[in-house]
Amino acid sequence: MISDTSAAPDPEHRANTWWRNGMVWMVISGPAVVVVAAIATAVIAYRGADTVLVETPSARHAVTTPGADTPAMQARNHAATAAPR
Repeated sequence: MISDTSAAPDPEHRANTWWRNGMVWMVISGPAVVVVAAIATAVIAYRGADTVLVETPSARHAVTTPGADTPAMQARNHAATAAPR
């Protein structure tokens, strides 16, 4: 006898397709969320980028008396120099 192999699959087999399994969607959604977050971070970084300084610091930018709002690198460099006598 020849069996008919063109018959529709049984309902148990159809219920086990990959898109009906919740674990598959959890595995797919993890990397998808990371990709979306990376793109959002890149857009935020691009839009909020600081302007590039084109002039180099010189002696006229030196701090004479460091105060509370003096940038750290300028205050530190000022503290490392000898006091005028």
